[in-house]
Amino acid sequence: VFIAQSRASGSHRDVEDEELTRIFVMIPKTYTEEDLREKFKMYGDIEYCSIIKNKTTGESKGLGYVRYLKPSQAARAIEECDRSYRAILAEPKNKSSESFEHDYYSNTMRQDLRGNALPFCMQPEFCGFEKAETRIQEPVSKRLSVVSRLPLIQEQLFALFDLVPGLEYCDVQRDPHTNSGYAVIQYSTAASAIYAKYKLHGFEYPPGNRLTVLFLEDGNDSSE
Repeated sequence: VFIAQSRASGSHRDVEDEELTRIFVMIPKTYTEEDLREKFKMYGDIEYCSIIKNKTTGESKGLGYVRYLKPSQAARAIEECDRSYRAILAEPKNKSSESFEHDYYSNTMRQDLRGNALPFCMQPEFCGFEKAETRIQEPVSKRLSVVSRLPLIQEQLFALFDLVPGLEYCDVQRDPHTNSGYAVIQYSTAASAIYAKYKLHGFEYPPGNRLTVLFLEDGNDSSE
């Protein structure tokens, strides 16, 4: 489907160069370009490999590109490589790498939540929140508002937010004048709501439509 859409978006040669032969992967930070080439050369002829590095420290960000000579080779690599690489077709080079990295992490959020057997409160990224920082930014609560420029579907939004433990209710509303979407989400604890906001604010649902997730006052003492 990606290939079909891409072929329709421009000239065949441009599309083939920009979108169909280059893949984006998540790799261990210890990988060198040679390691990356070694892991992916079995799927086809590689034109080049590159690793995204921190501009200040020069350390690997744990992300890289592999460019094949043929679209079929890139497609095979995406299909057959280990799932831990999270391989996808790379965005064209005219899109900034920072923007693409943000989108990449956002769109893999569901798999991260489904595949993690630890309770969410045990995850390092959640435990890393500074309590003071959270309070300064905005008052927290167990209730969230979700705003979308596209209409929201009750069942699908419920399934999305139910990936975070403790969902109590999801109420989807619709503005008949603007056709935008709005929903109120409530969790059993503020901790669940904080985590849901952290993971789902900016998440693309459907693809290309970013959700805005904010805390709603629920009448409880937010200092808890």
